[in-house]
Amino acid sequence: MNPAKHHIIVPTDFSEQSKIALTQSYNLARFTGSIITLVHVIDEDLFTSMTHLFTDKEKQEELLRVGIQTNLDELAKEATINSGLIINTRIEKGKIYEQIVAVAEEFNATFIVMSTSGPTTLRKKFIGSNAERVIKDAHCPVISIKGKDHRAGCNTIVFPLDLSKETKEKVNKCIEIAQFFKSTVKVMTVTDTTDEFLINKLERQMEQVIDFISSHEINCTGEFVDSKDISEGVLKYAEKVKADLIIIMTQQELDWTLHFIGNESQQIINNSNIPVCSIRPIHRKDTLEFVI
Repeated sequence: MNPAKHHIIVPTDFSEQSKIALTQSYNLARFTGSIITLVHVIDEDLFTSMTHLFTDKEKQEELLRVGIQTNLDELAKEATINSGLIINTRIEKGKIYEQIVAVAEEFNATFIVMSTSGPTTLRKKFIGSNAERVIKDAHCPVISIKGKDHRAGCNTIVFPLDLSKETKEKVNKCIEIAQFFKSTVKVMTVTDTTDEFLINKLERQMEQVIDFISSHEINCTGEFVDSKDISEGVLKYAEKVKADLIIIMTQQELDWTLHFIGNESQQIINNSNIPVCSIRPIHRKDTLEFVI
């Protein structure tokens, strides 16, 4: 692949968690032949509140940008030494999530890789909120990194299955990532129903998906998991199989009545110490069945 045509956007606030996200982007960049662009966004509201007493706000912003650029250059230099990759930098000003999405669209990014935290403190709520908005609005897949300890590669991918018409879109991205990393894919679905019709439909869906993934020379298995809480069932299963990545869809534009409503995806993203790849669905009006 031509690296000039592939980009991974990594937002940074210079925190340890954002540095972990940067480290996690290295192998993905190698396999996809991507340039990494480090992006720091000056929060416009925060900047205004900090500088309201100064008469020369332009000078204050210039000084702030110089300091940020110095830190970005140091981080990029260290990352280049450690990874051998091309690392670019970018400073934007505005709403954090809007600017991250805008930069990703400008570069037609392949992925956004960013840190996130569960909303348990004010700072974590702030970080989590921006990550959630990026995941909701970005047109490319977003890999959110919450946990501290991650393996360098991606040996095992967990693929939660639902009855949505968007499943093929998620399958194709799963195949792409699995081929990059030579991963094993574990298709799973959470059930808390005894409805024979729905169970049979899910069984047919799972069989189709496993056959399709396996046809791309990827080791793929399937399993049903009993749980009354979908997100909890997914996370416990992912931990049990020592997954390196969970692939889910976001659902902000869809009207689903079964599995993975918006709240479930949010809970998975907020609570998973395993990286989560969120894919925004393209709205379609076709059948709910997965069609190869």
